[in-house]
Amino acid sequence: MPTYLYRIQPVRPEMLSEGATPEEARITCEHFDYLKRLLDQGVLILAGRTLNEDCSAFGIGIFNARDDAHMRQLVRADPGVAQKLFRAEWHPFRIALRAPANIEED
Repeated sequence: MPTYLYRIQPVRPEMLSEGATPEEARITCEHFDYLKRLLDQGVLILAGRTLNEDCSAFGIGIFNARDDAHMRQLVRADPGVAQKLFRAEWHPFRIALRAPANIEED
């Protein structure tokens, strides 16, 4: 199954530096729940975000998707993208090296 890199950035960077509005917080929760469902289904391999709070901040996800059309569908179904909280881009991606034992859980 093809692998894809998913990159998102907040449309309003101040959401990170000044705090989210109630609407942004609601959408962020929906986005997180969506990603958790995809993780449980085996579609999402990993997801996270940078910890900086300026306009360079971004989040990434690594996905298993059937093909480009499926990945496009996954992106469009993300509540954060659909409700225009995040702008998104995705790219076919090949994992070259991985070591599950090196991943530290919080």
